[in-house]
Amino acid sequence: MKAYFKRFLNYFVKLESKIAFYPAVFSFLGFLFAFFMYYAENKGISAYLIENVPWMVINNADTARVILTTFIAGLISIMVFSFSMVMILLNQASSNYSPRVLPGLISNRRHQYILGIYNACLLYCIFTLITVKPTGDKFQLPGFSVLLSIIFMTICLGAFIYFIHSISQEIQINTILSKIYIKAKNRLNLLLKSEEDPKDFPNSDDWRTIHSPKTGYFQDINLHYLCEICTENDLKVETIAIKGEYLLEGDLILKVDSSVDEDMETKLKESFMFSKSEMIEDNYVLAFKQITEVAVKAMSPGINDPGTAVNAIDYLKDLLRLRLLKHDISTFMDDEGHVRIFIKTLNFKHLLYGVMASLRAYCKHDVLVVQKLFSLLSYLENDAEKAEPHYQDAIKAEIENLYNDCKASLTNATDLSLIEKLYLKS
Repeated sequence: MKAYFKRFLNYFVKLESKIAFYPAVFSFLGFLFAFFMYYAENKGISAYLIENVPWMVINNADTARVILTTFIAGLISIMVFSFSMVMILLNQASSNYSPRVLPGLISNRRHQYILGIYNACLLYCIFTLITVKPTGDKFQLPGFSVLLSIIFMTICLGAFIYFIHSISQEIQINTILSKIYIKAKNRLNLLLKSEEDPKDFPNSDDWRTIHSPKTGYFQDINLHYLCEICTENDLKVETIAIKGEYLLEGDLILKVDSSVDEDMETKLKESFMFSKSEMIEDNYVLAFKQITEVAVKAMSPGINDPGTAVNAIDYLKDLLRLRLLKHDISTFMDDEGHVRIFIKTLNFKHLLYGVMASLRAYCKHDVLVVQKLFSLLSYLENDAEKAEPHYQDAIKAEIENLYNDCKASLTNATDLSLIEKLYLKS
């Protein structure tokens, strides 16, 4: 029973991540409520209300029909307008910022709830309209249901106003950068809290290799499950794949210090989670890619928005500062303090180079943005005194690369003099 429940829970989580999940749930609830009101009308709720509180009941069939048909047509118009606006804004975000930011905009739960409210009210009005009797008899007319449709339509209008406000805020670049930054910062802080001091790990050159069972993005590892298997079978493992990397079926993902049978190999593979997309909540490196791409896009000749690039660099500065506090080598121990898992991660040198290489290529001609990049590297260099020694070497190498690129790109003597001062100061 426990296994079936766990399987159902995993299936529900997969469904819940789908964009159409919440609209479908709200639509189903709207249908159920319409059916419930049909049952209540047959029990005489409208007749009872006409006798006691007649102002709460619409007892004219023509009026009820006009109200419901108007609501149905109005809701369809609102939905068409809303999604036309969403498509235009998503296209703008993709063109001006980066296609990578689109999943975060599309998966906004609040907008899914609003779509669900539209669908629920639309279905309710349609099914209520069907129950309106052509005789116009007040005891056969679902007057109270029509009154509820007016209330629901008022809620839809409020949701529409909120949607206009929300989508206009969501599409602003400061909001997009801030959300990416907050997700990455929370992920880094979580890793820093759970991180242990790196331990010595034996050489794994002659260990048995295990290969990927499927193709997709390597999303995460269930470390507790993997450690439990290693403890029960007295194993030590080393993960070879880097989180966020796109793996093909058969690629090397794991090394084990002793031979294992097929059943054990299958269990070890089950601890690896794959997906067709990347998520910042699981891999903070994606945030560096997205923010860097926004800055690079802003510096392209077609957009030419150095202000956005400067804002992106500010966010990168704080994220890189947090990354300085994290070790390149990660290990995971069992309850007795024995190191069972050696986790390969993207080291600081490669992360910094990946960020700076793109920024150098597109920002070296703009002195103000270059000045911001020197400020970022100088700040990191001062902070790196508390970090691992090779972090400082990586930062100094990037300062040298930035200086050489700018010196080769700029021709103005004043600009070159400023770059020279920034380089010497760093």
